[in-house]
Amino acid sequence: MRSSGLEGRLVLVTGASGGIGRAVAEAFLAEGARVVATDVDISRLSPSDRLHPMALDVADSAATEALVAEVEKRLGPIHAGISVAGILATGLVTQMSDADWRRVFAVNVDGVFHLGRALGRRMAPRGEGVIVVVSSNAAGVPRHAMAAYAASKAAATMFTRCLGLELAPHGIRCNIVAPGSTLTPMQTGMWAGPEGAAAVIAGSPQTFKAGIPLGKLATPQDVADAVVFLASDRAGHITMADLYVDGGATLRG
Repeated sequence: MRSSGLEGRLVLVTGASGGIGRAVAEAFLAEGARVVATDVDISRLSPSDRLHPMALDVADSAATEALVAEVEKRLGPIHAGISVAGILATGLVTQMSDADWRRVFAVNVDGVFHLGRALGRRMAPRGEGVIVVVSSNAAGVPRHAMAAYAASKAAATMFTRCLGLELAPHGIRCNIVAPGSTLTPMQTGMWAGPEGAAAVIAGSPQTFKAGIPLGKLATPQDVADAVVFLASDRAGHITMADLYVDGGATLRG
């Protein structure tokens, strides 16, 4: 099988302390990459010769720019940047506060912009690099009581495609992975009881939410595998793609 081309490469992952972000960081390590794992709280990440935890709030523009500059100075050029950091706020639009709306957009949209801009500025002159953004299938289908999250993910998705269009002439690929319901604390935190998984798989006609045709939730590893593929040499002619990893829940690819 053709090599992924990731061995020895430097990869930066945001939101890497848990859930999908941690699975993504571990998947790149398994490919032989060196990983800078960032999150607001990095206490659960143990440094090693190939894993470099660094604290970062992606909502902070200056901090993101400074961290990317520091990483490139200390560890070398970043080959792939993976935006995973994200937060969720649920509730009806008519009951949502300005603060909750802005908080979701600060991380889910501004954070993706801050990292994409910082990496694009450095990758373009080199003519080499990959950016992958973990969005959500909620970016492509309306969700009841999830307007802020869905809107933020739709914005992050379109931003990434526009960034991909701008950077394509420099040989840089930008792609999106859109997970559906995935076994993470973000998902289980929305469950009311032990039947939560079964309810998600079955769907909810009352809130116009389809079930999952494959009959199971995704695991963080399922999502990480898709991210690694899009960052690898095996996806060398794929850019501006939006890959849904949701078991068919949105009835689209």
